[in-house]
Amino acid sequence: MEGQGFHLFQEEPYKMGFSSFLSLSALTLEANRPSQICKSACGHRDCIQSQDSQEGKKMAYQKVHADQRASGHSQYLDNDDLQATALDLEWDMEKELEEPGFDQFHLEGAENQNLGHSETEDLNLDSIQPATSPKGRFQRLQEESDYITSYTRSAPKSNRCNFCRLLKILCTATILFIFGVLIGYYTHKNCPSNATSSGTDDPLLYQEILKAVQAENIKKMFRNLVQLYKSEDDTQISKNLKTQWTSLGLEDIQLVNYSVLLNLPGPSPSTVTLRSSGQCFHPNGQPCGEDARKDSSQDPLYSYAAYSAKGTLEAEVIDVSYGTADDLKRIKKMKNTTSQIALLKLGKLPLLYKLSLLEKAGFGGVLLYIDPCDLPKTENLSYETFMVSLNPGGDPSTPGYPSVGGSFRQNRSNLTSLLVQPVSASLIAKLISSPEQRTQNDVCRPLKLPSDDRYVIVGSHHHTTYSYNGQEWASSTAIITAFIQALMLRVKKGWRPDRTIVFCSWGGTAFGNIGSYEWGEDFKKVLQRNVVAYVSLHNPMRGNSSLHPVASPSLQQLVAEKKNLNCTRRAQCPETNVSSVQIQGDADYFINHLGVPTLQFVYEDIKALEGPSFLSEALFPKHATKIEEMDPFFNLHETITKLSGEVILQIANQPVLPFNALDIALEVQNSLKGDNQLNTHQLLAMASHLRESLELFQSDEMRPANDPKERDPIRVRMLNDVLQDMEENFLVRQAPPGFYRNILYHLDEKTSQFSIILEAWEHCKSLPSNETLQEALSEVLNSINSAQVYFRAGLDVFESVLVGKN
Repeated sequence: MEGQGFHLFQEEPYKMGFSSFLSLSALTLEANRPSQICKSACGHRDCIQSQDSQEGKKMAYQKVHADQRASGHSQYLDNDDLQATALDLEWDMEKELEEPGFDQFHLEGAENQNLGHSETEDLNLDSIQPATSPKGRFQRLQEESDYITSYTRSAPKSNRCNFCRLLKILCTATILFIFGVLIGYYTHKNCPSNATSSGTDDPLLYQEILKAVQAENIKKMFRNLVQLYKSEDDTQISKNLKTQWTSLGLEDIQLVNYSVLLNLPGPSPSTVTLRSSGQCFHPNGQPCGEDARKDSSQDPLYSYAAYSAKGTLEAEVIDVSYGTADDLKRIKKMKNTTSQIALLKLGKLPLLYKLSLLEKAGFGGVLLYIDPCDLPKTENLSYETFMVSLNPGGDPSTPGYPSVGGSFRQNRSNLTSLLVQPVSASLIAKLISSPEQRTQNDVCRPLKLPSDDRYVIVGSHHHTTYSYNGQEWASSTAIITAFIQALMLRVKKGWRPDRTIVFCSWGGTAFGNIGSYEWGEDFKKVLQRNVVAYVSLHNPMRGNSSLHPVASPSLQQLVAEKKNLNCTRRAQCPETNVSSVQIQGDADYFINHLGVPTLQFVYEDIKALEGPSFLSEALFPKHATKIEEMDPFFNLHETITKLSGEVILQIANQPVLPFNALDIALEVQNSLKGDNQLNTHQLLAMASHLRESLELFQSDEMRPANDPKERDPIRVRMLNDVLQDMEENFLVRQAPPGFYRNILYHLDEKTSQFSIILEAWEHCKSLPSNETLQEALSEVLNSINSAQVYFRAGLDVFESVLVGKN
């Protein structure tokens, strides 16, 4: 409404203060280590010792003189073989005694012979009574009471003894063999058989794990979280989450506290006054003198822009529509924009970028709203207010480094010179139009990570005390907790993934993804070295009509496979492609500062997908009743959990990371074919070289690595290192505010060109020189060239390793 004067007042000053933000993260499922080594108790059969318990009968014979029958010392034999020899000796001697001249025969050495048995040393022969032999020439020395006094000699004794010895040996060996087999069998049976090797990809295993994910269970968690939110602050919620996750079996759960600078609302709400009539309104459209509306779910205090400038501004309001470069170019030709108030629609472009254009144009304030035509007409949000954050990420007082004790803190209470005020649809209806909107929110906690492993990070968010009263965070937290529960059931049976899965529940998301930024800055070096992927569970229930996956180009093929598999099981699966577009939430740090491949599954309303993008930057409260209306049986929650869970398991467990490098080259080529007005011949030539290198990389390295018969562990590790870091090449040094530094992501589904080139092209139309455009083209060219050099170097390393082996 050009020409209309407004008095925009915001409480001076807003409450600024350092607040402790708790971020919760859990490190679990360390890379596969044998949790138990089971070894047979009898790995070799000679570890079983058997001993015959029945000793042979002991007997000894002593040849004595005919008149020596009273006493004397004698040796005895306690061995079966020697016993047999003694018996033979008895009969032979008796035969000899029958012959003449042998009456005084005496066995030589009988008194001195020692057979080496200890029993002979202890035997007291004084008590042994001699018995006369049949011929009267021998004494039989009795030792055992059960000694058999007679026997029959039916065969030659030496043959009989040999046969007995062989029979005993054979029986003993047989018994030992059977006994050893039984010992080994029962020992092996008692060893845990569930310590599954995780060296190969096992889709059946993933399905078995995900069977434990049930919609009813998620529903129960969701409602418990909502009840907890009503009675506890964010600190207690984080502690309760820690307790719950610990009970499920996660390891090393830590609560980390950061003291950060928050921009909170003042003691009274902001006001907007029409200069011509003097009418005063609160941001929700309610007149200043009236009591708060009963049908409004949000406190008017929380309709504000965090980190905005503060004060009072009286100026003309100028409708700038969506605030694009074309909009501002048109307006500047007609009006003086210096220190004026811009009436700005949310959407189409990032808010921070549009505010930067307004600052350059000289505006002093902004009334921010949503056009009701941009939203599905599913609910009446005419009197709902919202908040936005102007913080690009992290604690504003510690940019680039974590807010830990002793950190230097900069004085950055205002992150823009503009006085920005979000207003409701009902207020805009009194001025120009009418809006509607939806919401988002979070909170978080960090965890100290080890540095010798590879990580798959899974992120959700939870409620923070100082943000709006939405409850969609409970969907996010219920989903991640349900997956943890299902996973730990398998882990307790001995299974472990090859790569560590780190679960994080972020805090401070509504204020600019503060939790994830601070944690990322705190562990940046570790994360750069070890993170292979980020799976976002941020605000997964935005509608119920369409499954809308978003993924990095390298992960699009994997995500598409899971989406198509889900479509064969369910009816609700309209045609939507997997795209690489900017997404809201805590994935921001991992995409734009680490270059980590990222993905997320969300349910959307089809009409919302057809409307302008970036409307989700406005945070409207979405209550539990609304979420349960969208998914009354929580089947959609279950689907998101299972789809995300299966992708997590594949990335964490496949020997070769399931990334498609060639898709990156194809995405680059497609992003350069949009506008013939731009001279992109050099870029297209460089992109063609990149594609050739990646085709060679795909065929020579990735194909053999994915074949178990050709797989070389050393080359697999080298290949994974290349795949892990490939997206870092597409991080430009600087991007327009609100634009991703990772140029592989587009602004929305409707544009396929590189976003920074499109912005520069629009920008240069209003300038006499094309310096900005040339800078953008140079950034893209450098990124493509960097990726080309990176993959060529990787191929050279593989070649040198192969030559060295040969």
